[in-house]
Amino acid sequence: MKMTLQDLLSPVTPERFLAEHHDRAPLHIQGTPDKFAGVLDWAGINRLLDMTHAWTETSLKLVLDSAPVPPAAYSVKATSRDGAPVLQPVAAKVQDWVRRGASVVMNDVDSLTPGLAAVSDALEGAGFGKAQANVYISWQSHKAFHSHYDTHDVWAVQVEGEKTWNIWEGRAEWPIPHPVFRGQKQDHHDQAKGALRQQVTLRRGDILYLPRGWYHDALAEAPNSVHVAYGVHAPLGMDVLNVLMERALYDADFRKPLPRQDGSAAATEALAARTALLGDRLAALARDPKVADVLAAFVRDYRFQRGGYDLLAARDTAPAGPAFRVVADAKPVRRGHEFGLRTPAGIVAMTMPEVEAAAWILARPAVTEAELRGAHPSLDAPGLIARLRQAGVLAA
Repeated sequence: MKMTLQDLLSPVTPERFLAEHHDRAPLHIQGTPDKFAGVLDWAGINRLLDMTHAWTETSLKLVLDSAPVPPAAYSVKATSRDGAPVLQPVAAKVQDWVRRGASVVMNDVDSLTPGLAAVSDALEGAGFGKAQANVYISWQSHKAFHSHYDTHDVWAVQVEGEKTWNIWEGRAEWPIPHPVFRGQKQDHHDQAKGALRQQVTLRRGDILYLPRGWYHDALAEAPNSVHVAYGVHAPLGMDVLNVLMERALYDADFRKPLPRQDGSAAATEALAARTALLGDRLAALARDPKVADVLAAFVRDYRFQRGGYDLLAARDTAPAGPAFRVVADAKPVRRGHEFGLRTPAGIVAMTMPEVEAAAWILARPAVTEAELRGAHPSLDAPGLIARLRQAGVLAA
């Protein structure tokens, strides 16, 4: 599955978004229910949660009416696959808290499925920065978080249900993930958020963009709500200091000891003179074309590295022909003597052998026509792949 910035913003153009909204103002875009059907759905959520060993007290959190649920209340002590002690969530305990109304937060999911990664890749490909994703699952009338701002841009992709967002007038001035900002109390946020700017209801297929620092809160109004929040961390002016620090290692003035201080006026003046000299040297380094090249490359390549593996190709033994990736869930169905496959596009009528072949395909992350012919030689492999592509189950 592949997406572009235009796919995310449609019908808004990227040009309009960059001119009017990026780092300037919130934007709510209404979409069709199937717009993000390939990103995540309830079946996909359950598949992810069933990867039990992947979840710990840090990667899966529960929140009930704005209060975090202690991990020990829904987890057991376990040993990770690498031998480290962890708290591992237990399905029965998690579901008990869900029955009480607890929201589920699944952290760092942006590379776990092709659909989730497609949105991350689209945002990073547009040059906005590193895109990290969390899934938020909430239930009617149970608010997970008080009014707050985030230290990164937020792209909220609504994949199931509905959620109403309050967007306030207040905006913190480009906060960063530092205790200076993260240590602020709720009463500060309640005062700083200002008046209500707008209230929007995200429905399946909608997307909401919030610039960094913009105050907001949300509440599920429908029976349930699932949105994927992509936090986009842009390169900052603070990062220039890191580049200059690396470059300063090669400048002797920065390696010399600072003037000793004995309380005299001469010592104070010497330190002030040295500080001014170093400031001038930093200004010179900032204008150095080599430093400019390093910074340009840093900003251009500021994204997470995910995917890209093809081990058979590395051995020059990749199967011939194009590969098709499974991008959506599908389930076999039966009505009397008739069989079919329930897909995002509806029920596709099939023979029983075709349903069995489709189930074989769905159990794999990707398949080629040659592989399908080898496993099910009596079937029309190109025809079945074409039908599954048309139904939105497979993508090249």
